[in-house]
Amino acid sequence: MADEFADIEDDEDSIGGAPAEVPEPRANPYLTGHASAEAALLEAHAQGKLPHAVIIGGPRGIGKATLAFRLARFALLQSGEIQIPEGEGLAIPPESGVFRRIAASGHADLLTVERAYDPRRRRMRSEIVVDDTREIAAFLRLTSAEGGWRVVIVDGADEMNRNAANAVLKILEEPPQRTVLILVAHSPGRLLPTIRSRCRRLPLAPLPDDIVRRLLARYCPDLEPSEVEAVVSLAGGSIGRALDLAALGGIDLYRSVLTLLARPQGIDPLALHGFADRLVRPEAEDAYRIFEDLIAQLLARFARYAIAGMTIGEAPGPGLSATEDAAFRHLAGRVPATIWAELRDQILVTRRRRGRRKALFVCQR
Repeated sequence: MADEFADIEDDEDSIGGAPAEVPEPRANPYLTGHASAEAALLEAHAQGKLPHAVIIGGPRGIGKATLAFRLARFALLQSGEIQIPEGEGLAIPPESGVFRRIAASGHADLLTVERAYDPRRRRMRSEIVVDDTREIAAFLRLTSAEGGWRVVIVDGADEMNRNAANAVLKILEEPPQRTVLILVAHSPGRLLPTIRSRCRRLPLAPLPDDIVRRLLARYCPDLEPSEVEAVVSLAGGSIGRALDLAALGGIDLYRSVLTLLARPQGIDPLALHGFADRLVRPEAEDAYRIFEDLIAQLLARFARYAIAGMTIGEAPGPGLSATEDAAFRHLAGRVPATIWAELRDQILVTRRRRGRRKALFVCQR
């Protein structure tokens, strides 16, 4: 399932009925929860000060790519093609030609760059490589097909390797006229400082829990109320993560992880190996991504519990059962908060550098 899910408003026909289809960001006409960011872009465009490069940053699955395509549609809309009512922000009617062409990946003045499929390994690459970003320079050397703007969206810009990032940097040093480069980044801090300094930064915040609940009701109406609350608790304000958790058995995966970590005698190596075998298979890439998010979230929560000095007997944490809360408090008290935080960082770095299996085994520390 795609990392970026568009935020879409509820309607009466979808709630309580059949699940609504989750649109890809390029085909999504709705955006929820990021009105201030949209207003800032709209004002810049109205004043003729649209930046040549923008970093839209924030956690996965909160609508960053949705906003990027929303901006692209607005910039590529030809003057007089349609009338946009005041107060609609950057929204373009889905029936318009520019909307339909972008949704179908058929607009000549828009280029989208993202991680490509690796036919040798039969899965998506772990990073954006230089061959992907070299295409940007060739695209921007062309004359606009429709006489207006040219737009490039790099979805997952923080996943560029060094060579790919340097290729983008060269473009930013001498940007062509009437072009906008939109970098969608889950971790903007991983971008080169020289790239960040040449872009306008537009950070997006996680979605409020009530919005995640409404979107879950639209896309997953069959979820039990208890499952909804568990998913919302683990989603961290990301509808993309919430939908992944619901679709990929994330709640069961979460409980398995907590069982491994909460064993009084420490993690059982055989159980950990069995758990790892489930997640290192090529077909388990999506499930592993869920695991990575869960383990990072768990370790961060252990650190917070350790800092707060919580004890068993107090009210459970938000979205947790009494059993889960007791396990959290027990684990959090084992080591100082700094150790939990360091372990979280080590797991994420190890996964990026050495692959999935070794990242799993860091848990044995």
